[in-house]
Amino acid sequence: MFGRRKIAALVAEFLGTGALTLLLLSVQRSTIGVPFFVAGATGLAITVMTFAFYRVSGAQLNPALTIALWTARKITFVRMLTFIVAQLLGAYLAYLLYTYFVKNGLQPIGGKFSGRILTAEIIGTMLLSLGYAAALYQRFTVGAAAAVAGLAYMVGSIAASPASLGLLNPAIALGVHAWVPLTYALGPIIGALIGVNLYGFLFADRELRAAVENKAVVVPVVAPVVVTAKSGRKPRSESVKIVPAKARSTNKRTANKK
Repeated sequence: MFGRRKIAALVAEFLGTGALTLLLLSVQRSTIGVPFFVAGATGLAITVMTFAFYRVSGAQLNPALTIALWTARKITFVRMLTFIVAQLLGAYLAYLLYTYFVKNGLQPIGGKFSGRILTAEIIGTMLLSLGYAAALYQRFTVGAAAAVAGLAYMVGSIAASPASLGLLNPAIALGVHAWVPLTYALGPIIGALIGVNLYGFLFADRELRAAVENKAVVVPVVAPVVVTAKSGRKPRSESVKIVPAKARSTNKRTANKK
């Protein structure tokens, strides 16, 4: 049921989210725990984790982003659930590790519903998810995707900081004891749903969108032409339409009916 690649993806989400939470706690509870430094440090951590795990799990590291990718049909329902569990466990372990380091527990943050916090988390996470969606749909290289993910978090977190902690991540909210379901959990989920689906619907290139969704795409390949001394022929570039197996089977059934 769980192969090596699936286990690696779960471990990547677990370790990545845990590292983000631990770093955010360390900076947030320090003498430089101002919003800009918290956003900058966490953005750098996201850059590193994305660079390390982007090819393994997509480096989502955020339950809100994982849910949004599922609604956009980028991951399966089972993968979404297992990723969320791994992310929450990673964040909670980071909380336990931090309290072990400082020999003290953390007081819960907030506890009541606030429309300002909800709105701030929605807007901040929407900016974050727009950056992640751009990297996904435009098929950035690992380095470019890591840089964009880190910068997108910084921008979103700073934008939300006047009214909230700028966490933009339900797992991190659990780790810092800011688990308020109607603000630090629901807000990021709504923001991620808007950002990912809006980018995919309006801004994504059709051909690249089809490639991401595993539909038929046209890609350049080199035709296997043998070069001989007599003919002097050179390999020529052709376009081959790659059609998934499901589409091919549908076409065959249609042809048989005709």
